[in-house]
Amino acid sequence: MEEKYTQLLKSIDSMHPGVIITSEMLYDIPCIEIDKENLVSLVHDLKANDKFEFNFLTDITVIHYPDNQGRELCGTYLLHNWKSNLRLRIKTYVSISDSHLPSLTGVFRTANWLEREAYDNFGMIYDNHPDLRRILNMDDMDYHPLLKQYALEDETRQDKNDTFFGR
Repeated sequence: MEEKYTQLLKSIDSMHPGVIITSEMLYDIPCIEIDKENLVSLVHDLKANDKFEFNFLTDITVIHYPDNQGRELCGTYLLHNWKSNLRLRIKTYVSISDSHLPSLTGVFRTANWLEREAYDNFGMIYDNHPDLRRILNMDDMDYHPLLKQYALEDETRQDKNDTFFGR
């Protein structure tokens, strides 16, 4: 299986030279980091090209790294090739002050709901999305609940410490 993934990364690099910033294997899934400017063209080619055939967008989510100055939000995309049973995770980082990513709704129709969920929970704005609005939370909420902006425990308590909760 490792050989298939090595060949996949070489093929991506030959089709889109210099697009992959970093790559690693995480839990038997290859993970690549790219710039947001290359996201739509790369995902389109991964779906349309017979060499790759990533025909299913499994998930889109965002991870908030509040201590990563200038790279606080990480958009993650999980693609699946059902024919070859290959998966690929794509990551792209943006600043929380400019939390925009291009929409993949033109490539995968399922991106519509997944991007709306990421917008609702993290505030990620997907440019050119056909209907970017809240999907889970109340429309009048003025915050995004999964951003790590608030203490997890009562700050007046002396016996609690956020470091025990991954912060």
